[in-house]
Amino acid sequence: MRISLALLVLLLAAAWTGSQGLSFRSSRAKCCSKKMFHHGKIPEFRIRGYLETASTCTHRAVLVKLLRGMVCVDPEKKWFQEYLRRQKNPNSTST
Repeated sequence: MRISLALLVLLLAAAWTGSQGLSFRSSRAKCCSKKMFHHGKIPEFRIRGYLETASTCTHRAVLVKLLRGMVCVDPEKKWFQEYLRRQKNPNSTST
């Protein structure tokens, strides 16, 4: 009886720490470090989508999905703000 209780406690502890570790890794994977930022303008036709990073990340960023991977972009950059505006209102044209 003691062995099965100890085994149950051990299994529960392992499951709890495992789930905590996965949670940490998955949220960490969606953050951008300063070195990861793409500084140039990305042509609009190359952008397949975007995802805002979590509010818990050190640097505010947007993950821009490209045909071959993702890059980090500063969401305050003028070109990205214009891209967002065109996505929200696709019938308008910029001059």
